Amino acid sequence: MACPVHLPVRVFNRHAVRGSWLLALLVMGACARTQSLPVTGAAPRAETAGETLTSFLEEAHAGRFETAASALMLDFLPEAQRPTEGPRLARRLMFLLDRHLKVESATPPGAEGTTAVVTVGALPLGRLEVPVELVRWPHEGQPAWVFSARTVRSIDALFDEHGSTLWEVLPQFLLSRTLWVLGAWQWLGLVLLLAVSWGLARLVLAGLTPLFTRLARRSATTLDDQPVVQLHHPVRALLFLAGVAVGTRVLVFPTEAQSLADALTRSAVVAALAWALLVISRLVASALQARASRDRDPGAAGAVRTKLSVLHRLSDAVVLVVSIALLLLQFPAVRSIGMSVLASAGVVGVVFGLAAQRSISNLLAGIQIGITQPILIGDTVVVEDEFGVIEEIHLTYVVVKVWDLRRLVVPVSVFLEKPFENWSRGSTELLGTVELFADYGVDVDAARAELARVVEAERGKLWNGKTQAIQVTAATDSSVTLRVLLGTEDAGRNWDLRCLVRERMVAWLRAQPDALPRVRTETDLAPGLLAHPILVARPAEPAAPGPVAPARPA
Repeated sequence: MACPVHLPVRVFNRHAVRGSWLLALLVMGACARTQSLPVTGAAPRAETAGETLTSFLEEAHAGRFETAASALMLDFLPEAQRPTEGPRLARRLMFLLDRHLKVESATPPGAEGTTAVVTVGALPLGRLEVPVELVRWPHEGQPAWVFSARTVRSIDALFDEHGSTLWEVLPQFLLSRTLWVLGAWQWLGLVLLLAVSWGLARLVLAGLTPLFTRLARRSATTLDDQPVVQLHHPVRALLFLAGVAVGTRVLVFPTEAQSLADALTRSAVVAALAWALLVISRLVASALQARASRDRDPGAAGAVRTKLSVLHRLSDAVVLVVSIALLLLQFPAVRSIGMSVLASAGVVGVVFGLAAQRSISNLLAGIQIGITQPILIGDTVVVEDEFGVIEEIHLTYVVVKVWDLRRLVVPVSVFLEKPFENWSRGSTELLGTVELFADYGVDVDAARAELARVVEAERGKLWNGKTQAIQVTAATDSSVTLRVLLGTEDAGRNWDLRCLVRERMVAWLRAQPDALPRVRTETDLAPGLLAHPILVARPAEPAAPGPVAPARPA
């Protein structure tokens, strides 16, 4: 029989053993749970994935990376490495989330209570997208959310592709201050980048310009001398933009800022290339016009100048239109507007075509004139009852220099729809006429000799030495008409020679007694008309005798 005193002891011992086993199990469970914690430090208490993401970024931006690391699942790391690797990975994850997080969709309220994994966005890794996942982790009977192990394992690979070694060594006060989506260190780096890129562009160009200049001087042609000088500024702009494009990636701009920087850089590159193409087009046109001006044939030189003028302006228009189109394509907002306009191109195209009918017809007429060449630069024309010289030919209008130095601007369609006179089409030689009126008694052969003397004195100046003649083209009851025919090289000399010959021949006619025209009238009177009382002459009657004055005494 057992001692009753010992009975409580045995009962106590039995309960003690059971309690010790229970205590041991609790300790082991606590240890196991402690080992499965994301990191050492405060355990995450957020009840939703959104709260976890927000609290992580708040702690990381404040520089408390040890606390922020508690939101990372680090079970794949040895326990000894978690205190050091956790803050480092939290710092890098903050950088990636700030610059490349693309939130796919907001988690609906209450969905996180029944969902074990929530994807809040994706981070680009090459051609792939690494999901940013938060998993639900039960802690003391309350749901807590942490970044999944798959996301944490990808932090280093993502940072190697999108991160910056410079960023990791910068002080915290430069990282914590931001303006727009860029940090203070990125704004300072951008200013420094612009200055360095501009200096490097000037330095590189200063070293390359003498080299290209020497190479251009060694070549046999002179066409490559001007591009070295004229393309200096566009090439410097391209070098500067190349440095900016590389530097923005070194500064690891966020996605939004990098997209804007790339769009602006591409737009500036398009503008610089358009600038260079316009300069090259102008240089080529100038070189070809200089070569054409050395041609002795004025007609051929004018034809070349006309072609080059029209083609130069057409090429400039094409470059500008294509450049503007490429500039608009760089910005999604403008591109979407352009696509919406194209969607309604049926109505807009008809309205635009009707509104711009005259402009389009003038444009096509300008191209047609450049191809068919009914007029050339330097041609002498009579258009709209005005005499002048073609000075400029544009795609939509032509400038005519009138003889009194006025400029007549004529639409190009006029030269295709209305007749006009071209005095230098094919050749600039002209025949001029001078009409003189003389008496029937004029000596025409003497007039021809005088004309030959006058024009011979102007040989090589006004007269081309080919054509000079006098013809009797009309005879009236009072005079004959002498037409003088003269040959000249162009319209200007023709006018001056006609005026000179008219002046000299009039002076010669005035010196001839029987050359100037006169009016003659002969009247035959009938015999009966002579006996008319009014026409018969009467003898004068003697004066009546008056008183005789007395004689004076001697």
